[in-house]
Amino acid sequence: MRRLSMLLVPGLVAVTLAAAPVLTSAYAAGSDEPSSPPKSDTSTTKGKKKSSSVSDPKFLAAYRTAYTTIYDQHDYTSAIDQLKSLKRDDVADVANLIGYSYRKLGDYQSSKVYYELALKDDPNHVRTWQYYGLWQLEQGNREQAQYHLSKIASLAGTDSSEYRSLAAALDKPTGATLVY
Repeated sequence: MRRLSMLLVPGLVAVTLAAAPVLTSAYAAGSDEPSSPPKSDTSTTKGKKKSSSVSDPKFLAAYRTAYTTIYDQHDYTSAIDQLKSLKRDDVADVANLIGYSYRKLGDYQSSKVYYELALKDDPNHVRTWQYYGLWQLEQGNREQAQYHLSKIASLAGTDSSEYRSLAAALDKPTGATLVY
């Protein structure tokens, strides 16, 4: 029995440590808040490394201020200015919020540009797939919105808030006003 526990305990510890990042990501995906600050610490521009302020407390404070401006104050124009002043629209979380704000203002072309920038930075950015799916619905592209829903299901599962939001919007008849 002692020999079995000597083999079993290290194996369980290894499995637990390996699963921790996956579990953290799975639980974070259901939140309405971004699961973490914008992710990239460096990016490349024409082969050169560009230092990032993403982990800088001033950057994070400014990002949170813009986030509050969007979701609490619904002041999308100010939020766009705040987010652009970060000079990091190459980061998925930032680009996604700019795209969301433009969409809420009815500027669908600018919104599309920023959603695509977000997905270029992070092709697995669930919130962008959700918001871009809602954009697709607003444009009358139900098939594309369904594709976005499938992408969310593969990334975050069908129990995620992003999946449920887009699925509920897809359940509404064509031409119905979306409230989200």
